[in-house]
Amino acid sequence: MDKDIDQINPYDDAMGRITEVAERYNIDEKDIEILKHPKKILMVNFPVHTSRGLKIISGYRVQYNDALGPTKGGLRFHPHVSITEVKALAFWMTLKNALLDLPYGGAKGGITIDPRGFTQRDLEEISREYIRQIHSFIGPAKDIPAPDVYTNPKIMGWMMDEFGKIKGEHVPAVITGKPLSIGGSQARSYSTAMGGFCVLREALAKYKINPLQTKTAIQGFGNAGMNLAKIMNSNNMIVVAVSDSKGGIYDKNGLNIKSVINHKNETGSVVNFTGAKNITNNDILELNVDIVVPAALENVITQKNVQNINAKIILELANGPITRKADKMLYEKKIIVLPDILANAGGVTVSYFEWMQNLYGARWTEEEILKKLDNRMKNAFDELYDNYVSESYVDFRTAAYAYAIKKIIQAEKDRGRI
Repeated sequence: MDKDIDQINPYDDAMGRITEVAERYNIDEKDIEILKHPKKILMVNFPVHTSRGLKIISGYRVQYNDALGPTKGGLRFHPHVSITEVKALAFWMTLKNALLDLPYGGAKGGITIDPRGFTQRDLEEISREYIRQIHSFIGPAKDIPAPDVYTNPKIMGWMMDEFGKIKGEHVPAVITGKPLSIGGSQARSYSTAMGGFCVLREALAKYKINPLQTKTAIQGFGNAGMNLAKIMNSNNMIVVAVSDSKGGIYDKNGLNIKSVINHKNETGSVVNFTGAKNITNNDILELNVDIVVPAALENVITQKNVQNINAKIILELANGPITRKADKMLYEKKIIVLPDILANAGGVTVSYFEWMQNLYGARWTEEEILKKLDNRMKNAFDELYDNYVSESYVDFRTAAYAYAIKKIIQAEKDRGRI
């Protein structure tokens, strides 16, 4: 009997997907085996004196595969961080970097804390101690962390500074997503959202959907979701609903995004925004809209709610928001899913640009970076659509997995590993 959907962890789900893709494209089972095992896993537990007393903090870093280059991936602070989740995220990063033709393998990290329960001073000490614990595991030619859920440029700056203290030299390329003053890149703060918008724009054009006649609902009003709402708003697209961890709001005529942001800054949430109806985070996915954007956490669209999804397009800004079985049902419903490893790859792409600037001591303008980002996202979309989706009649996720897996396996073979 099938395992209940709630019991399926994201790593199991990811491994199930690559098995299906390998079977469809006749990829040798022996070759695919190397992608079913992370190369290196580091787990650390360390004491930190905080404003709440002595705490033992658990942290993780997974370097999943390095066939294409040094590993690269974000670092999140979240109370539900686990090794299983981090392994899945590192696997997705491996595929994402291959898909965007970046010279990286995939990695991910996490610290199991709720940052909202700690002071800034606490978070700085936790961040620095984490780097002290893992410093020999990372480096500009080894593994390059970046921001993720509940981490930000300030935290990346502390980490880069601590790494430099340990090594006794300035090493800006060890961390990306830093503040501009210490080697960060223009456009990095909204790059995930901009990359997603580029992919969405290409999809709308390919499927002959007028963007000005669409309505969008965004689940998750953090960095990615908020910035996407701002970008869509500035391009005269209508955003009718947004949500955060406390709930959501809906206005069928469209939200004034600037006012919603001000309201969230003043109250701590989008909930109770004047003129809008309060809704739940589940409700927002099931609205009668053209575009749904999961921009929060994984596994929000499952067998339990997939039949209630009404959108024409789902743009995955979150990692792993749709389970494997729900994915198949969406395909049967002819709903276009723009998968996470394509749709949210703008962040790692601009992180790559930051890394390059750090290595060469260069400074690129915002205009230069946005042009490079647009080209990368467009090329990745076209590659999948032209060579897989339109030819083989598969969904975008299957196409993305196939392209990335083949590329990684070829690199493994060229290295003589398999």
